[in-house]
Amino acid sequence: MRQRLFRRLPWFSFFGGSMLAASLTSHSTLSAADYDPTAVAKAFISKLKVGPKDWPQWGGSPERNNVPDSGPLPTSFDVETKENILWSMPLGSETYGNPVVANGKVYIGTNNGNGYIKRYPATVDLGCLICFDEKDGKFLWQHSSEKLPTGRVHDWPNQGICCAPMIDGDRLWYVTSRGEVVCLDTDGFLDGENDGPFNKEPNENKDEADVVWRLDMMSQLNVSQHNMCSCSVTAVGNKLFVNTSNGVDDSHLTVPEEKAPSFICIDKSTGEVLWTDNTPGGNILHGQWSSPTYGVFNGQEQVVFGGGDGWMYSFDPAGDNGKSKMLWKFDCNPKDSVYRLNGATRNHIIATPVVYDGLIYVAVGEDPEHGEGNGHLWAIDPNKRGDVSPTLVYNSSNPNVVIPHKRKQALDAAAGDLERDNPNSAAVWHYVGSNPKEFETTMHRTCGTVAIKNDILVIADFSGLVHCLDSKTGEPHWTYDMLAASWASPLIADNKIFIGDEDGDITIFELSKEQKQIAEINLGSALYTTPVAANDKIFVANRNRIFAIGEKKE
Repeated sequence: MRQRLFRRLPWFSFFGGSMLAASLTSHSTLSAADYDPTAVAKAFISKLKVGPKDWPQWGGSPERNNVPDSGPLPTSFDVETKENILWSMPLGSETYGNPVVANGKVYIGTNNGNGYIKRYPATVDLGCLICFDEKDGKFLWQHSSEKLPTGRVHDWPNQGICCAPMIDGDRLWYVTSRGEVVCLDTDGFLDGENDGPFNKEPNENKDEADVVWRLDMMSQLNVSQHNMCSCSVTAVGNKLFVNTSNGVDDSHLTVPEEKAPSFICIDKSTGEVLWTDNTPGGNILHGQWSSPTYGVFNGQEQVVFGGGDGWMYSFDPAGDNGKSKMLWKFDCNPKDSVYRLNGATRNHIIATPVVYDGLIYVAVGEDPEHGEGNGHLWAIDPNKRGDVSPTLVYNSSNPNVVIPHKRKQALDAAAGDLERDNPNSAAVWHYVGSNPKEFETTMHRTCGTVAIKNDILVIADFSGLVHCLDSKTGEPHWTYDMLAASWASPLIADNKIFIGDEDGDITIFELSKEQKQIAEINLGSALYTTPVAANDKIFVANRNRIFAIGEKKE
């Protein structure tokens, strides 16, 4: 099999027959003509104190579908001639955070390679959340996270902030590289005020961040993140949802804090922890770098997390008297798959789940440093309860009792394990590629999150393949090989698809069941981030610069 050659950079930004391994389950959905994910996102955004065409969090809304409302977007731009480049600003030397746009400001996570503030010159390694003026790119302020003394096991060098914040009015929430959930004032100290209750900032310089409250997950919840925290938070009402990134130690063999929470719910106003859950526990394979998603299904609110054990978990956001209340769980890997440091076939989840027309969509992945591998993309019915995995595992010693999940291999035939179909399965469809025997039509591991509009689902995998499918059936429409690794997720806007790759190219397609490439445009260096659209402009970061792209008015 052909292998894609990755540029080996330390990172952290952020499945039968030909295709259908699980039978369709009954579910109630609308036709594409009736269901408009852009309208759903607009409805969520309208409840926040942001502009109507802003994009105030990763995926725009808690449903996480990167399908914004947008007018015409350029399909021709050039970073050298400045064609349709409205502005561009330098970032650090490595950038993995996705842009967020709200209330006239643009926010992005990077490292300190540019040294925007005086007390931290560019030679000092930091995690940096940087705020720019949306109009002209003027640097406004920066939140700085000094490196943890424990080193790369918790805070990998030069990777910076690898998540995206959420904005509501004059407040911002995000997870730092130090394992902190922080609430910031979006004006920084430019408003001349030190908002609290947290008021222990080292200074009140106009170009630095004003912290409102802070929750240190390492010291207060005993979390031990592996290499990096990279959760892009979301919130509904006053509840803020966070994946803690709890993971393995530097040996990759042990989860040092298996009792620490993987998923938490916080009071958005105060930082008080409302409930926690540590279900993956000692079964975490590597890290937990996914981000939570929220939806309402048949009247039941659900917050959905991708776990470091390769399972999806859904909870009632309200909890249960201060404890978590799980609704369902779903194993996204074949039961006989195996986890090992090299050549693993069991994967965890890095992508963010997406809600679309009553279903949840997610694919499995792994740290790109651990190489390529086959992937699995699922559509899941969220209306069932309990273990809703496609199959269950038993042991011949007691063949009527489902055995507990095992970290490295759920089903070990040599130990007498056996597998049966789960009558309670929530699998709607399962995609491994249209022809998994061919590289160009195989679904590989991915960091990428799906984007869906008009029942057309698009996702890119590590190996640089863009997959386009029918979201209702999982039937493939087309695949396209970008000939370069992709860590990003697609943007669907202006009836077009935009997707970046590690060669620095953005490939643009028509949103169509037929493959119709419009352009391939190079941005000068590797793209590890996802384009977003807000206020009829594209915002995208390459390795060391952020660009605002739009039709220039003469």
